[in-house]
Amino acid sequence: MAEHRQSRKRRYITWGVAGAAVLAGAGIAAQTSMAATVWPAQKTYTGRAFDTCTAPSSAAMKAWKTDGYYGGAAVYVGGKNRGCAQPNLTASWVKSVNTLGWKLIPLYVGAQPPCQTGSSPEKITAATATSLGATDAADAVAKASALGMKAGSPIYLDMEAYDITNKSCNDAVLAYVRSFSKTLRAKTYRAGYYGFSSSSAKAIATATNKTDLPGNLWYALWDKKDTTTTDWPWGATQFTDHSRGHQYQVNSKETRGGYTITVDRDTWDAPVALVG
Repeated sequence: MAEHRQSRKRRYITWGVAGAAVLAGAGIAAQTSMAATVWPAQKTYTGRAFDTCTAPSSAAMKAWKTDGYYGGAAVYVGGKNRGCAQPNLTASWVKSVNTLGWKLIPLYVGAQPPCQTGSSPEKITAATATSLGATDAADAVAKASALGMKAGSPIYLDMEAYDITNKSCNDAVLAYVRSFSKTLRAKTYRAGYYGFSSSSAKAIATATNKTDLPGNLWYALWDKKDTTTTDWPWGATQFTDHSRGHQYQVNSKETRGGYTITVDRDTWDAPVALVG
């Protein structure tokens, strides 16, 4: 997500670790109920969505909904690496835009890879990966719940680009992600993940060991193709049954209903928040 959590300079440095080639990975089933807990029915949205750094005003959201182009919106519910203030993002805002018909996509900017170029307020280490994943997941659930996003909602963990060929770094990231996802599920929240198709998302999709990995994958592939199928980079049987999101364009300055917002464009076919 361009400039949403990192400066433009840092984003360019980060992108530099990602190659263009993407390999197909082994199959993974879409996320299902993980235990004896009775899970609320998944709320799925299929259509266009956007993400932007700061949640827009209620008036802007009303105008953009009336325009009709987008039906979903990602919001940054928390994380120490969240880059923007969120003066509008309150429980009343969530309730209001949900009433307007918006489908909300909760995003949590958690700890970042130890080998990632640049500084982050919170980084993973091999020693802290598991404990930090659990702590951050508990915080993500608390933040989402406080906003009125109920159990059964997904929370998408944001992992920026890194060198996935660095084994020690990649192992630490996967340990963190597994712990984060496992903790979410223990609290009856669905596990999702945002990453780059050439690096951080690829690490999840091509991991040999699928244990406790997220069941919903939001991949950044900026090819300007409004699809989650024709440019899907991995095996056709992976992340099926409404488990995919695709960020296909960034920094799109758009005016709708008199309100101008710079957004990233997404195609969505995956879980969204349960609000109430």
